[in-house]
Amino acid sequence: MLEADRFMVKQQVQFLKTSQKYDIFDYETEEQLGTAEEKLSGLVQTLRWFLAKSWLPTTVVVRDHEDAVVFKIRRGAFFFQARVEVLNADNELIGYFKSKLFSLSGGFWVYDAKDKQFAEVKGNFFGFDYKVLTPDGEQLGKVSKKWGGALKELFTSADTYMVEVSEDLSEQPVAKMLVLAAALAIDVIFKSEDRGALG
Repeated sequence: MLEADRFMVKQQVQFLKTSQKYDIFDYETEEQLGTAEEKLSGLVQTLRWFLAKSWLPTTVVVRDHEDAVVFKIRRGAFFFQARVEVLNADNELIGYFKSKLFSLSGGFWVYDAKDKQFAEVKGNFFGFDYKVLTPDGEQLGKVSKKWGGALKELFTSADTYMVEVSEDLSEQPVAKMLVLAAALAIDVIFKSEDRGALG
């Protein structure tokens, strides 16, 4: 999965489900690379019918096309500022996200496992366009619902978006994992809590 630099993420349509599942495709070849799926305990699934999702913990498991775990995104319950951890296939922490307080344009901070800021995810007030930037302003990736080409007709849902990772990260699987995890977290964790604003 991490060999690709451009991904298309499409939410599966599931009726009366409290969890979300996404298919992940290679943008260039249209080949399905894997899935991203929320894994919730029975108690949390029940509580989601009555409580805000942001109050409850969640885990998103990303698997490749052979069903092997690539990484996980895990968030505990929170009320004001979320901390979302990214774990590798061996459940080792490789980084985490921290939501911004009082952000109108949306976004969050990205840190590595040693608490060093790796990037910032910046959004805009309108639409679904985000950039992943280094502390120096260099673009590491972007997430957008605007695309063209062969997949334009296939992917028409509002819950489908493209993730582009900088070619500079092609040989850095951990960095690429953090960028892809950040892109998934925008929709699966942050954006779904409150459509229209993050953090």
